[in-house]
Amino acid sequence: MKIATFNINGIKARFEPLTDWLRDSAPDVAVLQEIKSVDENFPREHFEDLGYAVETHGQKSFNGVAILSKLPLEDVTRALPGDDGDEQARWIEATVIGDVAVRVCGLYLPNGNPAPGPKFEYKLAWMERLKARAEALLQAEEPAVMCGDYNVIPQDEDAARPDAWRDDALAMPESRAAFRRILNLGFTEAFRAVEQSPGHYSFWDYQRGAYDRNDGIRIDHHLLTPQAADLLTGSWIEAEVRGREKPSDHTPVWIELAA
Repeated sequence: MKIATFNINGIKARFEPLTDWLRDSAPDVAVLQEIKSVDENFPREHFEDLGYAVETHGQKSFNGVAILSKLPLEDVTRALPGDDGDEQARWIEATVIGDVAVRVCGLYLPNGNPAPGPKFEYKLAWMERLKARAEALLQAEEPAVMCGDYNVIPQDEDAARPDAWRDDALAMPESRAAFRRILNLGFTEAFRAVEQSPGHYSFWDYQRGAYDRNDGIRIDHHLLTPQAADLLTGSWIEAEVRGREKPSDHTPVWIELAA
């Protein structure tokens, strides 16, 4: 089972590039962030014609997450538990039925800037809710993956210029500590399980030729329960997608599971 997480930065703007990528790279499961569309306006039938089951949790103009799967989806739920008043569309999960059933959770974690401030406080509160959901996934003792745009640079080696991010919410000590608390519950960060060297990024700003200079950061992650980690056969970043026509500022990050 090949699962790719991809912040597409708008389904309307990225409709053709996303279509081309799905046809060329053919993930079994594509977990999308920033679809920036209400559910009824998402081009569901188009992607169903490509062979994907489509589940969305959308929001007008902002945020929004989706799961596209060539395999059957069951028990779809939306919205991260813990705050009934949170109207931002940042979480979706479903069980993907392959040779082994895998619970796939797609997330778009808040950016948090400017920090300090209310947006940073919301980010940290959201991460505390994420930790609670992560604990529940572990208690289920089943293969599960939490993947998406975490808006967290875990360590300095995950940025080409770490000093430039010292005061940014993506790299502040509080964000990194919250990420580590989730990871240390017993999750495996898939990419770092197979690749320890620096210089690998999943986001490049549109400004100043960042992609051409490889001035990037790594903020898109797959966190695996022990049962999912036992199935992990590979993880990689499909960096060249960022260099295509009308790209997102993110690029797909993949895992392959023996499932």
